[in-house]
Amino acid sequence: MTSTAHAEPAAPTGRIARRRDRRKAEMVAAALEILSGGGYQGLRFEDVAERADIAKATLYHYFPSKDALVAEALEKLTGDVLTSLRAALDEAADRTATEQLRRLITEQLHILTVRYPEVGKVFSFPAPWPPVHEESIKTMRRRHDQLFRDVVDRGVAAGEFDCPDPSVALHCLHGILNHASIWLRPDADPDGRTRAAVVDEAMRLFARN
Repeated sequence: MTSTAHAEPAAPTGRIARRRDRRKAEMVAAALEILSGGGYQGLRFEDVAERADIAKATLYHYFPSKDALVAEALEKLTGDVLTSLRAALDEAADRTATEQLRRLITEQLHILTVRYPEVGKVFSFPAPWPPVHEESIKTMRRRHDQLFRDVVDRGVAAGEFDCPDPSVALHCLHGILNHASIWLRPDADPDGRTRAAVVDEAMRLFARN
């Protein structure tokens, strides 16, 4: 007489993976909040674990070191910002360089003041970073800035923009947007008029009158 082995039910790997991804995302989000407030030196695993409402040992299970957590947090932030900017640019793909730049500036201001205020605090007004992160941060900034530079170069070539030194103009642009993020708050500008005025003034750096 033979016996039939009963197969164990398959583990719900999809559900487990989704739960793991959600938990990891919560840790990364907590790390970004702390980075934007206290910089790299102010980031402690204890604080991340407390903010994410997990045990410190669980955090170490996902990220073996502080630098591993910081690297993923920075890459996540950069990826989200670039995705948003590229989407804005795609919506204006058939428009003039002037309109494309206006879309980019509008979206950048929205990112800095509404969606990801951590961007300005982490990348624009950064505290000193250890050498292990310096090159990756430079690369992330270049990836971001190149989106704007490509549009400005197209505008100059088409005769739409009149800026003798695009590099200087772009530095001024990001200075305007980064500092606007300090004092411009959504609840103080519910109809967006001040936000639109900032965009208009920023465009004066490039567009012909």
